[in-house]
Amino acid sequence: MLLKPVRISASHAVKKSVSDIFARRTVTNGPKLPKFDYKPPPYTGPPKEEVLKDRKEFLTPALLTYYPTNPIMIVDGKMQYLFDEKGSRYLDMFAGIVTVSVGHSHPYVLNAAKKQMDRLQHTTTIYLHPNIAEFGKKLAATFPAESNLKVCYFTNSGSEANDLATLMAREYTGNYDVVALRNGYHGGAGSALGLTSLHTWKYKTPSDFGIKHAENPNPYRGLYKGSDPEAGKKYAKHLKDLIEFDTSGQLAAFIAEPIQGIGGSVELADGYLKEAYEMVRKHGGLCIADEVQTGFGRTGTNFWGFQNAKVTPDIVVCAKGIGNGTPLGAVITTPQIAKALTSRIHFNTYGGNPVASAIGSAVLDVIKNEKTQENSHKIGTLLKDGMKRLQSKHPIIGDVRGRGLMLGMEFVRDHKTLEPANTETQKVVDKLRDLNCLVGKGGLYGNCLRIKPPMCVNKEDAEFFLEALDIAITEVEQKK
Repeated sequence: MLLKPVRISASHAVKKSVSDIFARRTVTNGPKLPKFDYKPPPYTGPPKEEVLKDRKEFLTPALLTYYPTNPIMIVDGKMQYLFDEKGSRYLDMFAGIVTVSVGHSHPYVLNAAKKQMDRLQHTTTIYLHPNIAEFGKKLAATFPAESNLKVCYFTNSGSEANDLATLMAREYTGNYDVVALRNGYHGGAGSALGLTSLHTWKYKTPSDFGIKHAENPNPYRGLYKGSDPEAGKKYAKHLKDLIEFDTSGQLAAFIAEPIQGIGGSVELADGYLKEAYEMVRKHGGLCIADEVQTGFGRTGTNFWGFQNAKVTPDIVVCAKGIGNGTPLGAVITTPQIAKALTSRIHFNTYGGNPVASAIGSAVLDVIKNEKTQENSHKIGTLLKDGMKRLQSKHPIIGDVRGRGLMLGMEFVRDHKTLEPANTETQKVVDKLRDLNCLVGKGGLYGNCLRIKPPMCVNKEDAEFFLEALDIAITEVEQKK
């Protein structure tokens, strides 16, 4: 079921519509949400104030809340839209932190879940069940045949999957040292927290034994800029030095996101992954692609993010979009590497659960049948084109980047020093909420918009968002 690379360019009419957006709107009048044929049932639960009170009393204080002065309560969702307790509709441009792939409460996915729950909600892999085998076969079919990536291990989350991938690499190679990238995020538990390289996510408790972090090949903020055609090779030289000076010289693995998600939608310098993979393999290591956010067609041009870099990993980790909001993750590798875990008992109580497997299988069906990868490319092109136009208009926009519906916009106060405009970013996020748009925020300094909607968004949604974004940025700049 491997989906072929998509070769789609935005039409002249689509490009023209993006230009027209900024010509026809006025700052004083907010845009209207596109028409949508769905009205949620009335909310009859406890009021928001009571929910907030109970959350503060009974849930961990470590939980962060977007819009802290006036948190939003979401009680309903349908495809690309979310609804609060009062019935107000919002365009979801963050997809539950890049998790809702084919749409909120997609009817095909819901039907698959309900059908399985009516019959059997849970068993474990100590018994046979058709769902997990069917799902594994479908998932394996999305990878290039020549990659031999066809053995699946199912988990509950990306953190768990990255932890398992690290263990697998160490067991297979007999080596211990693992290299990850600075600014990367691979989870918040176990060795996955050690792989993560953002101080805002790391506790003082040691978690990174045997893990080294290489220079981040960031074309915007890094040592070598995107305008340098040799940037990828130069960053790879830093990786070579790290391996030779900071490790035993024998690696277990190298892990990287094809596009860094929580780090601010950062695309890696051209050619870097190819150079890095070759170097890591020369030092005995396996190459792990963290596709938790970039997989399942989100980058538009390919089903998997690593394909855009023209590399083939030894292990692929995925989660989030694989379950469209259901806790589900997976590690996919070759039969040879998979055997490494047979030396001991390997077991996951919920991994491959019948309901989760039915949902994951249904998500793959929707991606194929509704051409969501193609839509990611088409609408992503429209969005990025419009964001670039905004960049030429608004001095606060330092960078626009990403592929498909994995996009980012970085705000800076100075284009030479790249001083982060984090306060302004929060104001833009807040204003967008007032305009019925929900977006994410990321980057080490919290100065990047993360624009990663459900892959069912359409042209009207994109145009509405671009108009709202223009209004929000304009207002923030005028109040500086």
